[in-house]
Amino acid sequence: MEDYRAFLDEKMSKVLLSLDNEYKTLRTGRISSNIFDKIFIQYHGQKTPITQVSSIRIPEARLVVIQPWDKSILNKIEQAILNSDLSMNPSSDGSVIRIKVPALTSERRQDIVKHAKKIAEEHKISTRNIRQDLNNKVKKQEKESEITEDSLKRILDDIQKSTDVYIKKIDSILESKIQEIMEV
Repeated sequence: MEDYRAFLDEKMSKVLLSLDNEYKTLRTGRISSNIFDKIFIQYHGQKTPITQVSSIRIPEARLVVIQPWDKSILNKIEQAILNSDLSMNPSSDGSVIRIKVPALTSERRQDIVKHAKKIAEEHKISTRNIRQDLNNKVKKQEKESEITEDSLKRILDDIQKSTDVYIKKIDSILESKIQEIMEV
């Protein structure tokens, strides 16, 4: 029974880590270089995140400065930002890209909140899928007489309680993110 808990905790922790990583890329009231993690360019024949081919600094609250290590990709980075869903307008001086970041409108904040809720729901589904897989494994063990029927019920209850705890953690993380997004 203990190995199921360890398996469940390991898988569920990965779901929470994935959720946290997804949320880092969402734009909030405070600008963060993490919002550029999902913007890619073609570099040496491979899709590469711009965070791996440039330094990204935030010298002021509403200013981002991107300095590519290879000046020849400046236009590619600028184009990738323009084509992204960040709604930012980069300007280049030939060596760095500067982006004046507009304040989020109330409508844009609501869109980001909707997206955050969708991400949370996807991670809840992943959590439930992990629960279902584990339930099936335990039921198979009971059919093969590796565990008793009483053990099966105890393990299934334990799996459900753990799943509920992780679903609540996802909800809590979502609420924190919504507060951060709505913060002016």
